[in-house]
Amino acid sequence: MSCVINPPEPIVLKARNTEMNILFMGPPGAGKGTQAERIVEEFQVPHISTGDAFRLAMKQGTQLGQKAKEYVDQGLLVPDDVTNGIVRERLQQDDCSKGFLLDGFPRTLSQAEALDEMLKDMDRKIDHVVNLKVDRSLLLARLTGRRICKSCGSTYHVLFNPPAQEGICDKCNGELYQRSDDTEEKVGTRLDEYISKTAPLLAYYEEKGLLREVDGEKEIDTVTSEIVSCLRGLS
Repeated sequence: MSCVINPPEPIVLKARNTEMNILFMGPPGAGKGTQAERIVEEFQVPHISTGDAFRLAMKQGTQLGQKAKEYVDQGLLVPDDVTNGIVRERLQQDDCSKGFLLDGFPRTLSQAEALDEMLKDMDRKIDHVVNLKVDRSLLLARLTGRRICKSCGSTYHVLFNPPAQEGICDKCNGELYQRSDDTEEKVGTRLDEYISKTAPLLAYYEEKGLLREVDGEKEIDTVTSEIVSCLRGLS
């Protein structure tokens, strides 16, 4: 399902009385983080990423949090049974009673099926799966154009936020550099991996009638308006 509004409608914040459970998907560089911040404000639900859920469980010292810490400390991937359990614990907390926005989970079909089962046990369900679509060439431009000051850490972008003088920080005159993982080769590998892993998930949620695809190449405010309208059933 594609969500398009022309012209975009203004965002109107208002209190919610019903539950809204959202999955957020999108490749690196699609602007998912920026849009997630706006959507959780609009719908007054917590933004839950797998990393945040891990950190909370480890901070609280839960049994699953301790298990996750063992893997994290060794630099290993946390297995699905532990990840699924931590997500379940997080979704059962009080701040999720009126809904949530899940970001970065599920990543695989098995995790998606596990999420369905845990929500079914809670007598809940996913309402919408929002996928931000951005052309690969634009994603490469967004991700490879970042430059960082060696001295003060300020961040620039060669296209969208360039310094006044090429290669020089506006704030401290420090030298700007490109991170090793921001090269076109490495960014391309990350994008390929994301696409191959998420394609089955998109098909899974499309078959369920939950997928809402939004053009992430438009202006930030326009993208936000279109997402909000999709979630409110206005388009």
